[in-house]
Amino acid sequence: MLSFGKKKKPEIDLEQHQLLENAQKRIKQKKRLYSHVVIFLIGSIFLIIANKVLKYGIAYDWSIWLICIWTFLVAMHTFKVFVTHKFMGQDWERSQRERLVELQKKRISELQKEIETDFPLSKINKKKDQ
Repeated sequence: MLSFGKKKKPEIDLEQHQLLENAQKRIKQKKRLYSHVVIFLIGSIFLIIANKVLKYGIAYDWSIWLICIWTFLVAMHTFKVFVTHKFMGQDWERSQRERLVELQKKRISELQKEIETDFPLSKINKKKDQ
């Protein structure tokens, strides 16, 4: 039977939604890294051409130093995307969040105990009754 009007929305549970968001985030990270590498390669060629072929600042090999610094930055970016993410990825974030929540709960319960010892409810109730 054909039904017109409302389309049925596919139901995605929370875990699947989180997995999709994480996958999209990883794709963006990798895409930025690959763009950075391509820009690095094109920029490096341009710097070498400017220094060696066009003889801009020929007295000093400044293009090599700039390329070395840029190489270091690209290496750091690559390290962040492929290495650091494995150690500090979604699971690490989740465990840190859970640990912080537990610490907060513990601190709240300690404060509640402190308040109850300093201002017990039985004293307050007795004062209300009088």
